[in-house]
Amino acid sequence: MIDITITESAQNYLTGLLEKQNVEGIGVRLFVSQPGTIYAETCLAYCRPGEEKPDDGRFECDKFMAYLDQQSIPYLDEAVVDFVADKLGGQLTIKAPKAKQPAVVFDGPVEQQIVEVLATEINPGLASHGGEVSLIRLEDAIAILQFGGGCQGCSAVDMTLKDGVEKTLMGLIPDLKGVRDVTDHSLRENAYYK
Repeated sequence: MIDITITESAQNYLTGLLEKQNVEGIGVRLFVSQPGTIYAETCLAYCRPGEEKPDDGRFECDKFMAYLDQQSIPYLDEAVVDFVADKLGGQLTIKAPKAKQPAVVFDGPVEQQIVEVLATEINPGLASHGGEVSLIRLEDAIAILQFGGGCQGCSAVDMTLKDGVEKTLMGLIPDLKGVRDVTDHSLRENAYYK
């Protein structure tokens, strides 16, 4: 079970917004767009009756239901939704410390392990060069990867792939047999090293 907090002030604020919608049974949906990446954003949206999904997590508030997008749940652990009133009305904030770097779980499918290791161990280092790497698919226990940002077209990408990415992934995921880069490195306009 994950730990999510929607403070009383946030619940009161959201209740007011929901009442203005004049829709019986409306709730909110909490999700993370691009979870586990440096671009992750935690989002809150209206969830009208019928828009909820059977596999959604549910967080019951006093006057409404908060639905948690199933794929976002690991990234929402320890999230806090709060509202702070000020002279201009106030501000709703959502802090989800695991949105960009979820805890690595080594008992899930190999694909999930790869995604989590990329997010927690590899991409934070590549981000300092404006780069990233993502899993495209798993093929016969070989991770098919694609580099982006400053890593695409970078002259040091082979060293990064072999000495950094492959060594880290294979050291942490015993079922993985290797990695392969399918990035088009002829595009060099954003490369960190040209």
